[in-house]
Amino acid sequence: MRVIWFRHDLRLADNPALRACCGHPGSDNEPVTALFIISPTQWRQHKMAAIRQRFILAQVDELGRSLAALGIPLKLLRLETFAEVPAALATLSEQLGITHLYANQAIELDEQRRDHAVHASLRDLGVSCHWLNGCCVLPPGRVLTGSGEMFKVFTPFSRAWLKALDEDGFVIHRAPAPRAEPLSWQPLADRGWGDDALGELSADPRWPVGEATAQQRLDDFLAQAVLDYGEARDFPAQAGTSILSPYLAAGIISPRQCVAALQQRLGYRPQAKAQPGFVWLNELIWREFYRHLLVLVPTLSMNRPFKPETAALPWSWDPDAFAAWCAGRTGYPIVDAAMRCLNATGWMHNRLRMIVASFLTKDLHIHWRLGEDYFMSQLIDGDLAANNGGWQWAAGTGADAAPYFRVFNPTTQGQRFDPEGEFIRTWVTELADTPTAYLHQPHDWLRLKGRHDYPAPMVDHAVARVAAIEMFRALEKSHE
Repeated sequence: MRVIWFRHDLRLADNPALRACCGHPGSDNEPVTALFIISPTQWRQHKMAAIRQRFILAQVDELGRSLAALGIPLKLLRLETFAEVPAALATLSEQLGITHLYANQAIELDEQRRDHAVHASLRDLGVSCHWLNGCCVLPPGRVLTGSGEMFKVFTPFSRAWLKALDEDGFVIHRAPAPRAEPLSWQPLADRGWGDDALGELSADPRWPVGEATAQQRLDDFLAQAVLDYGEARDFPAQAGTSILSPYLAAGIISPRQCVAALQQRLGYRPQAKAQPGFVWLNELIWREFYRHLLVLVPTLSMNRPFKPETAALPWSWDPDAFAAWCAGRTGYPIVDAAMRCLNATGWMHNRLRMIVASFLTKDLHIHWRLGEDYFMSQLIDGDLAANNGGWQWAAGTGADAAPYFRVFNPTTQGQRFDPEGEFIRTWVTELADTPTAYLHQPHDWLRLKGRHDYPAPMVDHAVARVAAIEMFRALEKSHE
């Protein structure tokens, strides 16, 4: 028997491990079983948001039905932590007579350690393990410098990535053909999986699952918004982004499918910023860069900065200030609207992610690790590589990080990217009737009206900015 182990690749189409498992030479009559492991305790240790857990489990349900239609059963195991996985798979192998295990590679450190242990455990039983690239367009280690090393800087990585893609090309593989008579599928909710550890298993209607849903979102974005993406992507009140990140993070759609669809839409693959569609492709390349970087620098999975010297920065751990930021009670309207949107929906616009991260680290001087963890605990698209990369970029501790003297002004960011206050009024309801002229700095107007229902600014941005710059300058001087 051959087993395909699904992880963050919950799809049939363009799934290298599934294709290899179903297309193993000379094994047309050998049975195939699919596997998914639910690990509630491990998920909590990794700060996985409850909304993301529900999203993943809803997609597992959808995947189970799709596999059943192909005659492939999906077996579910509940193992609380990764440490239990090697022994459990060894036992399962002996019970089912597994000869081959297929999976797409994981890039996170704990997941890699788990997979190494599984490989060793099953090798001793004579089981062949096959690890394929299903998480990136080009696998980590393919995009190298002239000296044969992996890149630590984005711009040359982007150029080399485009060149390597031209050299390699790729083919999108469809879902496998049915292997047997259709099977029945019992939904997870009917199996008693929902409990205090897993929570409510019902899907969030704001985030419908399914490969068809993800593909439709991609098609709609490419048909309606991709050509204007460079101009519209920074305005949170506009529908200017693809909102595919939850589907990419769960592997419901692959980055290869995205690149292929963009190329089909345009009739070519854009190569430079001036070409239509390149700005969105560049975001996919950023996603690749952060994933490759996580493999190159494993300590990024261990709460450590990319730039080791920045570990000495005297960050604050002020619990009250951090709680106010989390709750959207900072007194800066665009920051508060963004955080309240995150808390209510599990998602945040990318421009807003940069604004609130800059505010936490450069205005409140609070350690980026707290922000990174909080995002993971709330985001439906929580992905270690992208989340860590974004936070370290904002904090000035990461690869290609924003220069320490670049500090976002939360007021001018709001004025520029939400000029009419449509987004702010949606989420900061206390300011719904505030005139636009006062909306981004509402406190004088509120005071004149005798209003005290919106907090005063936590900090003076001008003062906080200078303090942040001095913090980094002192570090710089100490290493001269």
